[in-house]
Amino acid sequence: MAVAARRNETAEAILDSAERLLVQVGYANVTTRALAAEAGVNQGLIHYYFGALEEVFLQVLDRFTARLIERQRAMYASDAPFREKWRTAWRFQAEDLASGYDKIWLELQAMAWNRPELRARVAHVNAEWRAVLREAFGRAAAEYGLDEATWPVEALTALVMTMGQGYQLEHLAGIEEGHERLLDWIDRWLAERERERRSDGARGTAARRPAATRRQRRRR
Repeated sequence: MAVAARRNETAEAILDSAERLLVQVGYANVTTRALAAEAGVNQGLIHYYFGALEEVFLQVLDRFTARLIERQRAMYASDAPFREKWRTAWRFQAEDLASGYDKIWLELQAMAWNRPELRARVAHVNAEWRAVLREAFGRAAAEYGLDEATWPVEALTALVMTMGQGYQLEHLAGIEEGHERLLDWIDRWLAERERERRSDGARGTAARRPAATRRQRRRR
């Protein structure tokens, strides 16, 4: 048991060090020697636990993603209106940029472009994020009474995934032109849906009230 615990600690130390180096210098500049020095372990242990350096990178991405998706699912599962969840999601986006997650995610996608054997692993991370959004947007569409034929959830999910990665890429390149205006425009659109939902609810309550009043009078 103690040996297994030590092995786990060593593997986690390697992943922690790889995460730091990926953020600081990018995957192309991380060598086995540099990683071993950062983690304070023998180079042979990296191969022993992970085989190849690319496997270390992919496990860093998997582990980092799991933490963020847990956070995201908890946020979307709350009772807050969808507009508030959307705002929170974009605050998280800023946090993820600052933490280096977006840099790692985009760099490892590029790493897999010419490595077919790695593409499925990277695509799996993409699919995890899509699943979170698909579930959240499905509930939001029901909340706002959006027609699936006009506002297909799968299309909305693809749109936001594409928008999100473009946002990440441009921010990392120092480009922010139009981003705030886009988010403000979406926020106003969501505010209109909120007003419509409240208005529809008020009309429904008003329509039901006379019938309830008549029943009360008959009982008297």
